[in-house]
Amino acid sequence: MDLAQAGKVRALPRMGGRILADTLVAQGIDHVFAVPGESYLDVLDGFFDVRDKLTLVTCRFEAGAVHMAEAYGKLTGRPAAAFVTRGPGACHGAIGVHVAMQDSTPMLLFVGQIPFDETDRDSFQEVDYRKMFAPLAKWVTQIDDARRIPELIAHAVDVASTGRPGPVVIALSEEMQKHIAEVPDLVRVTASVAHPDPAAMQRMQSMLAQAERPVLLLGGSCWTAQGRAGLREFIIGNALPVAVGFRRQAHFDGSLENFVGDIGVGSDPGLVAKMAEADLILAVGTRLGEATTQGYSLFDLAGSTPIVHVHPDAAEIGRVFRVALGITADLNAFAAAAAGLEPVQARWSDWTAELRGLREAQRAVPNYQGSLNLAQAMRELECMLDPDAIVTTDAGNFAGWATRFLNFSEDQRYIGPTNGAMGYSVPAAVGAKIAFPERMVVAMVGDGGFMMTGQEIATAFHHGVAPIVLVFNNGMYGTIRMHQERSYPGRVSATALTNPDFCKLIEAFGGHGEVVTRTEEFSPAFRRAVASGKPALIELRVDPEQITTRATIADLRAARLAK
Repeated sequence: MDLAQAGKVRALPRMGGRILADTLVAQGIDHVFAVPGESYLDVLDGFFDVRDKLTLVTCRFEAGAVHMAEAYGKLTGRPAAAFVTRGPGACHGAIGVHVAMQDSTPMLLFVGQIPFDETDRDSFQEVDYRKMFAPLAKWVTQIDDARRIPELIAHAVDVASTGRPGPVVIALSEEMQKHIAEVPDLVRVTASVAHPDPAAMQRMQSMLAQAERPVLLLGGSCWTAQGRAGLREFIIGNALPVAVGFRRQAHFDGSLENFVGDIGVGSDPGLVAKMAEADLILAVGTRLGEATTQGYSLFDLAGSTPIVHVHPDAAEIGRVFRVALGITADLNAFAAAAAGLEPVQARWSDWTAELRGLREAQRAVPNYQGSLNLAQAMRELECMLDPDAIVTTDAGNFAGWATRFLNFSEDQRYIGPTNGAMGYSVPAAVGAKIAFPERMVVAMVGDGGFMMTGQEIATAFHHGVAPIVLVFNNGMYGTIRMHQERSYPGRVSATALTNPDFCKLIEAFGGHGEVVTRTEEFSPAFRRAVASGKPALIELRVDPEQITTRATIADLRAARLAK
């Protein structure tokens, strides 16, 4: 519907719940992930009337619902909506808002609210959501007048999608949803994005021409296919080495000689050391946050290493590190402009080859002790993933196996929480598979993270989709155990876990389950999981002694005791 047609639409009397449902459809929202609640019954009724235009996904836990919506936004660049009930529902869902904010993901969270005439009476499940979500969301509002639904939702979509994308939280007064109002739907209007200053682009080109050891550090969100293609053209044309930020591994084709690895948690120490030798950093999209900058120690805060920082939010540029050049621009617009620049005479082919050599060296499979070599399993998984596969990851040390040993190709996607939220991977995989049922979706999760939100696999069965879940089971909260051994070796406290039989758990749902204890068992098990056509879970029995891809518990204890 264009603006001319919209002006001719007759506003029919509707209840607030129906207005909201129609407004979401008008704003291009096609997926809603929800745990139903009495606080928004009238909206649920409104969804019934738009069921042919909007996919309503019934989830089992509010955190899972919001993680699904966040994953949808990561993969599409468009916001999905999550709905939770008031009080406890909002608290459970808050973690997903934090993920979306730190990961720069467009998302809408709707929270049912008490009747507004009960405000400030400590009513049942009463919370002031403007105060609660203010530090977590890009914008928080509440709708108390049904006539304002189209206006506020349209603005919420705009806020979530423009500039630095992020989450918007909208509280819905209970009685407002029952009010009858005559108000037209507002059509989705795409805002013009910020384009880079041509003079700044020329200056960046000049700085690049003078460099001898440049590195492009890539991050950000909402990259389009055209934006990725433009950036790739700029990178290859200038023979630039590319390192990706924390949990942004699939932002660039790992099979290309320009890809040199990731800078984040568990990165190759050799690559981290080489970053200190760089004489120009092109930081494109990344916020230069704590994980990517190794605790803000990777660069000199005063800017002795020149940094060109490209970001859609001017407030992020120079926030921690003083930059030589800041470019405020939509990332895809920047990529198009960069592709149009004349390539410089690159003097760093040996530098790029050296960094690529580090990447290849760290992908070589070590001879780990134990019967299951996860490095070999990841190299085999790389060959079995579909060309457009989606891989989701949870927080935890186990994630290092994929980032170190697995390269993602151009059309594959890898998403995870840059804020370190456990319990993300399984619901994210379910949401991804619902959004893209034709694509292979693989979730990677530790035993700790699976037991937080693994019940969302029930949502996959309910909606007829079949993700594959790899559970890395070492019987502990591995990341915390690692820190524990580094600081207090041998004094194990609160990190050991007791787990169920994960294979029987997925079988109880009616899915496909296998246990892998030996390296040679992994590939056949994965192929059987794919062939089953069912939601599947493969439990990887991990040697608990191998606490990271580079260290054992004995190594950590010895290093600490040697100090």
